[in-house]
Amino acid sequence: MKLHTISTAYAVYEHIGELPVDIQELMKAAVKIKESAYAPYSNFKVGAALLLADGSIAVGNNQENAAYPSGLCAERVAIFHASAKDPSMEILTIAIVASSELNTVSKPVGPCGACRQVLSEYEVKQEKEIEIYFMGEIGDIIRTNSVADLLPFGFDKSYL
Repeated sequence: MKLHTISTAYAVYEHIGELPVDIQELMKAAVKIKESAYAPYSNFKVGAALLLADGSIAVGNNQENAAYPSGLCAERVAIFHASAKDPSMEILTIAIVASSELNTVSKPVGPCGACRQVLSEYEVKQEKEIEIYFMGEIGDIIRTNSVADLLPFGFDKSYL
């Protein structure tokens, strides 16, 4: 047996003002779209904004459903929206913001497992890392350089 170690590097920003200006704008787009999320069951709203290679921004928010598995997370709504418009467009960066109507979300909220898998698929497809920023309503913001930082041992087309 050999023991191996996986480590992940990530940056922590204390507030939006520390972010590069283009990322501040991306975060603001995520915050804005979060407000129109459809979350009547969880009262937990999420917004996602993608910076695309052509400089445009694609957005999405979570869409819940009484039949819970039928809903969709903000990250996937944004990715599928962008891909439907232009399947060849590269995703450079994604910003994710979450809030709750029940309590204050004071720590960064990363993508769920299903969203990490979808993000991984697009990162592998485009053969270029997708930078990820995520935050709650207040507090720190986390940045990773790649989906692989969030999903080591990811499953992709090479296994099929």
